[in-house]
Amino acid sequence: MSTTLARLKDGYTKGARGAATRLMGGMADSWITPNKLTTAGVTLCLAAAVLVWFEKDGELIFFWTGAVVFIVGSILDILDGALARATGRSTPFGAFVDSTTDRVGEAAMLAAIGLVFARDGNEVALAFAFGAVAGSFLVSYARARAEALGLKGDVGLSSRAERVVIISTGLILAPWGVLPWAIYVLTASAWITVVQRILAVRAQLRRASGE
Repeated sequence: MSTTLARLKDGYTKGARGAATRLMGGMADSWITPNKLTTAGVTLCLAAAVLVWFEKDGELIFFWTGAVVFIVGSILDILDGALARATGRSTPFGAFVDSTTDRVGEAAMLAAIGLVFARDGNEVALAFAFGAVAGSFLVSYARARAEALGLKGDVGLSSRAERVVIISTGLILAPWGVLPWAIYVLTASAWITVVQRILAVRAQLRRASGE
């Protein structure tokens, strides 16, 4: 079952990357640059976090608007790398900045959601929001450390794309009380992914050493 899920995940990940690269391929001479997309993406994610904070003034409008803005910002964060690859503008520093701003946007949204939980007096959900932040950062850190060792580090249940889907779904359904449950799922999936990546790195190192 895990092998099937891994193949499914690998298939749609490669498909999405391929589609994004083809979409960006015709923009080599455009005024749009990878850095501009990165800046726009993180700015929209930060704006989305601010919108979610104002949900007390109207759950439907602010949760839904926040979700839409967050989705658009996250898509731009995906397209900036695709544009860099398609136009030959990919650089190590650009990849570093892209990865860093991805964490900023996601952390800002989770912080806003945590503040909403705190305002509602939901301490359990607030604790899980903290866990989600730590888990999402560790997922990315585990991949970075694995790749620094020359190993495959993008394995596991929940990469950033899956986390964006979970967060966005929670925001859209938040007026009906689903947001805490989305954060519970997000936290669990992030920490499961951390463990999966640790085990995958151990397995790769053992194979390399002939154990």
